Amino acid sequence: MAAQHETIRLSHLDTGYCVRNERVAVTKDINASLYSGELTCLLGPNGAGKSTLLKTLTGFIAPLNGEITIGSKSLTDYTDSELAKVIGVVLTERLSVSNMTVSELVGMGRSPYTGFWGRMDRADKEIVDEAISLVGIESLSGRTVQTLSDGERQKVMIAKSLAQETPVIFLDEPTAFLDYPSKVEIMQLLQSLSREKSKTIFLSTHDLELALQIADKIWLLDKPHGVSIGTPEDLSLNGDMGRYFQRDGVVFDIETGLFKINHRISGAVSLTGCPPYVNMVRKALARQGLAVTDDCGCGTKVVVRADATGYFINDGVCYRSVGELLDALKELPDTTAGR
Repeated sequence: MAAQHETIRLSHLDTGYCVRNERVAVTKDINASLYSGELTCLLGPNGAGKSTLLKTLTGFIAPLNGEITIGSKSLTDYTDSELAKVIGVVLTERLSVSNMTVSELVGMGRSPYTGFWGRMDRADKEIVDEAISLVGIESLSGRTVQTLSDGERQKVMIAKSLAQETPVIFLDEPTAFLDYPSKVEIMQLLQSLSREKSKTIFLSTHDLELALQIADKIWLLDKPHGVSIGTPEDLSLNGDMGRYFQRDGVVFDIETGLFKINHRISGAVSLTGCPPYVNMVRKALARQGLAVTDDCGCGTKVVVRADATGYFINDGVCYRSVGELLDALKELPDTTAGR
């Protein structure tokens, strides 16, 4: 793994916007750094200021106060052409491109280097081909962009950013509108690119579970709490993750480092067996509002056993599916502890 170095520094940064010449602050006094070889995810509830911060970092809007340093130079000192060689930006908005092929769109990433006419030489074409290969979309290169799925289109936009050859890539909710396997694929791709190409990759997302499993660093953003920064594990252990996102019916499980639904409990059963069957039954019982204990002598009158042979209630009838087991439990009056 290549040695990491600081690529972007935020010093006492205030973000926001102006309304009728009045400055409205969204986030205040952010002091943080981004590093090469790291995938950083920006998380926060709606209205916390994620989009405003991302637009400020990419130079689309000016900070209200403070400074953003990229390399050894202030963001405000970069010309547009210089900045295009330093940061790449992948937005959620669909580009309006008519009859453009994937290869042509990825080639647009070379525009900071190809001059007014946009003519690519052999070296430029090799860079485009490499970007397409890195993202794994060789089979799509001849297709027109409008024929692509959302997941394929997102890969193309990432390849375009790679062809731009910037040390930093910003992405605005790159997994929005994708099915779950495509979300995982995009996040794993970004993680791989950050490490293999020593890129600084910073993205906003609402996919908490994926970010907690894949990100090297998390930025938690919320108006009441400000900004908390750390690894997913540190933010879990110090309680920040729970404080930022815990709501009625949702709790952060410190044991797994993931969020779970806090079902309202109306009864209890004892559960024995072996994985993975017992784990699936535990999940199903919680959804039905039944607390689960592994102690058969806890006072519950119903003992469920789950293993490879089937599902049993008080070692009686064998049920062949979790669905059949749940239907049978609904007919029992004794799923409340202490009855």
